This record gives sequence, C-alpha cells and structure tokens, in this order.
Amino acid sequence: MLAALEEERPDQIWNLGDTVGYGPRPNECCAVAAERANLSLVGNHDLVVLGSGDVAVEDFNPEAAAAAKWTRDALNEESRAFLQSLSAFAEREGAELYHGSPRDPVWEYVLTVEAATAAFHATQASLVLVGHSHVAMALRLQGAEVVGGLAPARTEADLSAGRWLLNPGSVGQPRDGDPRAAFCVVDFDTGRASFVRVTYPIEETQGEMREAGLPAALAERLAYGA
Repeated sequence: MLAALEEERPDQIWNLGDTVGYGPRPNECCAVAAERANLSLVGNHDLVVLGSGDVAVEDFNPEAAAAAKWTRDALNEESRAFLQSLSAFAEREGAELYHGSPRDPVWEYVLTVEAATAAFHATQASLVLVGHSHVAMALRLQGAEVVGGLAPARTEADLSAGRWLLNPGSVGQPRDGDPRAAFCVVDFDTGRASFVRVTYPIEETQGEMREAGLPAALAERLAYGA
C-alpha cells in the first residue's frame, strides 16, 4: 500500500484508526503509522488493546476479543504510547475525520442511509471521512437525500458536486468482497477523490497469523474480503 501511495505522491497521509487489532504485526504497524502518517486516529480496536475504560473486550465478538487480548500482550511501550496519544476524530481544512461517525467517533458504523444522513447533519465540512466498517463507500448529500453506495476500485468522486462522506475502506481487512488492500486519494486542488485497491501476499499474512496463534477465522476471511 505504501509503495502504491508513493506513485500518488500525496502531500499527507491520513490514517482513520484501528492500526492494531487483527494482524500479526501490531508494533510494525504502529511504527509505520507514527513515521509515515501525518494524522492518525484511534479506533475501537486500538482502545480495547490499550485497556481503555470506554471500550471493553466483552464488547467484541469472540475472534476479535481473542485477537485484542493477543495484541495487548504483544504491544511494546512505543506502540502503546503512540496509540495513547491519538483522538478518535480530527478536523483539517475542508474535512472532518472520524474513526466511526460524527455521532459516535468510536463505535457507530456508517453503513445505512439513516447513519449517513445523521453524519451530514452533525457536521459542516464539505468532506467527511470515516473508517471503522472496513467497507469502501462514497456517499453524497443531494438536497435532502443521500445518494451513492459502495466504492469499488477505480471509483471517482467529484467533490465539487456537493457534500460528500467517504470511507476509504481497510488496508488490512477489507469487508466488501474485494480482499485487496484499500485506500482513497483525495485531491483538494482538482476536487476529485479516487478509490484504489492494491494486491498483497495474503497467504504470507495468513501464515503469520496462524503461527502467532490468532483465530483461524480471522486469517481465512482475508482471502475473501469478508
């Protein structure tokens, strides 16, 4: 993903959270995010690994809970300090960023028209960026109606045509049926957003997960983007 980003030559990299939680290399991911991302948010998986009082391991399904406990033990002090320094939301010129949603920056999934409509009403920025769901989406407020939906590879959004809510998808565990790593390039100069997918050696990551003792179901789902 980082190699593909180099081709785009972005001015900044924004990470919308859940840097850790499922994968076999949490410390390496934190180190890369700390070094390369100009902005990082904290997600619910990051918070449960930190032992945050606002997010309990009982709030997760059994596989995610097991992964969180494993990650909690694996996390080094540098990674812990990095995650503890982060917020679940941020604001930049022309954009508001949330791990979950404007109504609940940690937990709410923006996967329905109702949630997207509420997100637009709770914000003022022309562009709202969210993560959390692992599903790439491009939604536009057209009058009082929200239009749009899933944003597969090569989807283009004309940011000049009203207000938008974008989810770039997930680098590590996409859930929209496409197993490739996902990210989105936002160009404020041209008013365009482009959704990108990148092939990576899934079998290698699956092998590392199994070797680490992480739940088999989490490794298997990587092959299907589910």
